[in-house]
Amino acid sequence: MEASWRQVAGGRGRARGRATAAPSSGNGVHLRGAGGGREKGSVGAAGPGPSPGGAATAAAAGSSARRSPSGPGAPQPSAANAELMSQRKFEEIKKANQAAAKKLVEEHFSSSSEEEGDEDFEGKRGKIVANTFITYTTQTDGDIRELERTKQYVNEAFQAGAMTCLICIASVKRNQAVWSCSGCFCIFHMPCIQKWAKDSQFLISSPLTDDDFGKRDYSWPCPKCRFEYKRSDTPSRYYCYCGKIEDPPLDPWLVPHSCGQVCEREFKPPCGHKCLLLCHPGPCPPCPKMVTTTCYCKKAKPIPRRCSAKEWSCQLPCGRKLLCGQHKCENPCHAGSCPPCPRVSRQKCVCGKQVAERSCASPLWHCDQVCGKTLPCGNHTCERVCHVGVCGECPRSGKRFCPCQKSKFSLPCTEDVPTCGDSCDKVLECGIHRCSQRCHRGPCETCRQEVEKQCRCGKHTKRMPCHKPYLCETKCVKMRDCQKHQCRRKCCPGNCPPCDQNCGRTLGCRNHKCPSVCHRGSCYPCPETVDVKCSCGNTKVTVPCGRERTTRPPKCKEQCSRPPTCHHTSQEKHRCHFGSCPPCHQPCQKVLEKCGHLCPAPCHDQALIKQTGRHQPTGPWEQPSEPAFIQTALPCPPCQVPIPMECLGKHEVSPLPCHAVGPYSCKRVCGRTLGCQNHTCMKECHKVTEVDASTGKNKAGPECLQCEEGCSKSRPPGCPHPCVLPCHPGECPPCVQMLRIKCHCKITSLYVECRKITTADVNEKNLLSCCKNQCPKELPCGHRCKEMCHPGECPFNCNQKVKLRCPCKRIKKELQCNKVRENQISIECDTTCKEMKRKASEIKEAEAKAALEEEKRRQQAELEAFENRLKGRRKKNRKRDEVAVELTLWQKYRYCLLPLGAVVVLVFAWYIAYDVD
Repeated sequence: MEASWRQVAGGRGRARGRATAAPSSGNGVHLRGAGGGREKGSVGAAGPGPSPGGAATAAAAGSSARRSPSGPGAPQPSAANAELMSQRKFEEIKKANQAAAKKLVEEHFSSSSEEEGDEDFEGKRGKIVANTFITYTTQTDGDIRELERTKQYVNEAFQAGAMTCLICIASVKRNQAVWSCSGCFCIFHMPCIQKWAKDSQFLISSPLTDDDFGKRDYSWPCPKCRFEYKRSDTPSRYYCYCGKIEDPPLDPWLVPHSCGQVCEREFKPPCGHKCLLLCHPGPCPPCPKMVTTTCYCKKAKPIPRRCSAKEWSCQLPCGRKLLCGQHKCENPCHAGSCPPCPRVSRQKCVCGKQVAERSCASPLWHCDQVCGKTLPCGNHTCERVCHVGVCGECPRSGKRFCPCQKSKFSLPCTEDVPTCGDSCDKVLECGIHRCSQRCHRGPCETCRQEVEKQCRCGKHTKRMPCHKPYLCETKCVKMRDCQKHQCRRKCCPGNCPPCDQNCGRTLGCRNHKCPSVCHRGSCYPCPETVDVKCSCGNTKVTVPCGRERTTRPPKCKEQCSRPPTCHHTSQEKHRCHFGSCPPCHQPCQKVLEKCGHLCPAPCHDQALIKQTGRHQPTGPWEQPSEPAFIQTALPCPPCQVPIPMECLGKHEVSPLPCHAVGPYSCKRVCGRTLGCQNHTCMKECHKVTEVDASTGKNKAGPECLQCEEGCSKSRPPGCPHPCVLPCHPGECPPCVQMLRIKCHCKITSLYVECRKITTADVNEKNLLSCCKNQCPKELPCGHRCKEMCHPGECPFNCNQKVKLRCPCKRIKKELQCNKVRENQISIECDTTCKEMKRKASEIKEAEAKAALEEEKRRQQAELEAFENRLKGRRKKNRKRDEVAVELTLWQKYRYCLLPLGAVVVLVFAWYIAYDVD
């Protein structure tokens, strides 16, 4: 009863577990089974695991169930309608399941290689990478070390979680349309980069007026490297890496998103050659072509070199003349212009007043002294600092203006220009009023007029001196360009400055906040990277920030360095891992107390033991708990070291486990010879006390069985009687019983002593078996054998007389039988016999002829009698045909009476009609 309750509880529990919703690889929820205690295959999953189409299947089933009326008051459909409705439901659920299965297969095929086996995946990836680089390494003998950067991008295309879209922080799958940046070669989802470009262009063009909109081509940046792209460069189609194939087909034996053709992109910097690799992500490797080129200084002979390293140095001195014009370049052969001359020399300044040691590369230099040379006027000196060339004319010579620039005077250079006495009229610093003073030297004074001034924001006015600015205390409430914060600047004229606060929004990685100044639109992807390390930290994989939670730790090839948890000094070698170390399988090697041997069993210090005595479910409604296992140290098992041990009966020496060493029975038959010397002890192997050690191991002891059987020795040939003595050693006594035997002719029974018949030879046995009577056997001729009872075949020497006749049986003679059988004598017919034979044949012919004539006469008589009978029948038939058949009146006149009757009826009808009128 309890077992049945448990089965019911388990069934309901499993039904509840199957009816729960499980997350699927799509965006919906997958129902693994129908509610209640039954499962319906048409509503369940298409496979053993979560199906992305399960939600659609369940929804289809639910909608079908809602469409079918099932209430007590609903009209019941007919059998045809019910069958049609059931068929429709089945087709809907079938289509939903097929779509779910197809989507599941596509997602499983298009997903990254997280679930592939390590060895299979490494082998597959190695083949694809080798095929990608085979043209570079074989046809041009390229250096594989120059492919490391490109190989890193190719490996990231296969590595789970390595290819991540920095915009949505999601993995890039094989079957998704992507776009690759030409600057940093980072890969983004096509919808993500299109939205990013559209948002970037909108944010840049949003502050513009309607007049400027559409007149400028605004660029948009790469989310990672900020490389600027034009509006026309916004991706609209999905191409492979090399840009040859649109919508490249999905091929598991090619690099994801690759077309499999030769790349043929131009090398950067351009050299005239094209990339020879198969279509690949990341930058193209250096050009591997061979070209003949000379060194930088053109002194060495041209040699063949790689196109990517065609510029080289011969390491000889350059020898080109430096800019100083005195020395030559002593550096080794180098690219570009020669460096400045490094030597030092004494050089004069430009004016020639000072001499100093300076670098030969800068021969022109200026001292800090005033020139001081007399100008052509002869009254003033040059006030310029050390300069090249003539000093020039005196700056006070010629016509000069007054301070207000209204009057012009021609005076010697020794006199100053006087003021003109007119008003100054220069525009003051306010930019509105003019200076009211008379022409004066020096700057004009500050404007002191009081005016009605409007504040900068234009909201308030106030009367105050013109030179003072007027700023009100009203704070600007306009939103800055970030559209999040107010300007809050006092008396803002309307040109609010850009927002200077930090953005602070959480980035897509969910780990950091945006460090940029507050802005509109989406934040740039998190620039940080995170190292996902193995347990020991020696192996790591660098992923974009935010992907560390969904990226599996890398497979570490280092050995685990954790200390052992058992009694061993070192643990078994295994690779780095997370979680607890696997159970130790080294031999225990503990010294056993009883025997002193070492325990050879695997280490059992931390064996997993199922925990018993836990809480039992109280009823079928309670879920049975999972079995719990605890780690505990088990004692060493019994010693199994083999120890040679002889069995009780000394039949064998077998190795026994050390813990079971002791007297044992080998389960064989004892086999020791009993006292009768004929039989052996049939008891199971047992202990035997040896009375006489000289007799060996085959002598039976007192513990063996006593022989109670009769004598079983073989009797002499022909003796059917058993020995009358019990089982005994030695020969049996002669048999004296009478033996009944048949004679040679099998007719008479003879009684002979058994020992006589068994000891006699062949002749004596023939005599003992002879009955002394005539042999009753018949010879082949049919006569009886004349010999006495004898063995074997009868001799064929019959001498009995037999009668012999000629062929016609007329002549008869008596002869010996043996001669007749040997065809030695024959009797022929004579003349008389031949005459009698001729007469007999004539008589037979006459009789046959008479019999033939008699048969003809009999047949003639029968023919005549048949013809007579046939004539009599013909006469009778002729008389019967001549009898006339007499007809009735109706049969004679029926064809006349019928028309007459019809006429009478018509006349009678007419008469009746006439009387009525």
